[in-house]
Amino acid sequence: MTVSRETERLNQYAGLMRKWNKAINLVAPSTLDALEERHISDSRKLAELSKATVGDWVDLGSGGGLPGLVLAINQPDRNISLVESDKRKCSFLRNVCREVGLMNVAILNERIEMVEPLSAQNISARALAPLPLLLSYVDRHLASGGRAWLMKGRNWRNEVDEARKDWSFNLTAHRSATDPDSAILEMTDIRHA
Repeated sequence: MTVSRETERLNQYAGLMRKWNKAINLVAPSTLDALEERHISDSRKLAELSKATVGDWVDLGSGGGLPGLVLAINQPDRNISLVESDKRKCSFLRNVCREVGLMNVAILNERIEMVEPLSAQNISARALAPLPLLLSYVDRHLASGGRAWLMKGRNWRNEVDEARKDWSFNLTAHRSATDPDSAILEMTDIRHA
C-alpha cells in the first residue's frame, strides 16, 4: 500500500507534536492519544472546505500549528503565515517546517496586535479568544473581500450572538469533523458595527 506524501507529512507532524508536547503544552495532554481524530481531522476538514479559495493565508495564535501547519501540508501551493507570540512554540513550528519540508510557511514570533496588518485573503484561528475579541484581530489582518475561518467549540452560537452586538458579518457554520456541536465558522464581509 502506498502512502501519499500528504499522509506521510501529517504523520511526521503528529509524531513531532507528541514528542514536543512533553516539554511544551501544544495540546492538552489528555487529548494527545486522540491527536489525529480530535485535532488534526478538524484541521483537515478546514483544508478541504477552503481548497477552492485563493490568496495567502494567516493563522492567528498558531500554538502547535493547528490548523496552520495542517493547511500548509494539505495546500502546499499556498503561502501561509503563522502568528505566534510564544518563542518555544515558534521553535516547535520551525522544527516541524524543517523536518517535514514545508517551504510555504512563514513564522512571525509576535503578538497578533503588534504585527503590521497582513492583508491576508484568508485568516484562521483555533482556540484563541472569544469571538468578539477574535474579530478585532481578524479585522486588523484581513484583506478587503477576505474570508475568516474560525474554529469554535460548543458555545459558538452564543459567541456569534455576542459578536453581533458590535460586528456585522456573513456567516456559514460548517459542522466540526470531531464534534457535532462545534463548528468551523466561515465569515465574510466582517465590519465593526
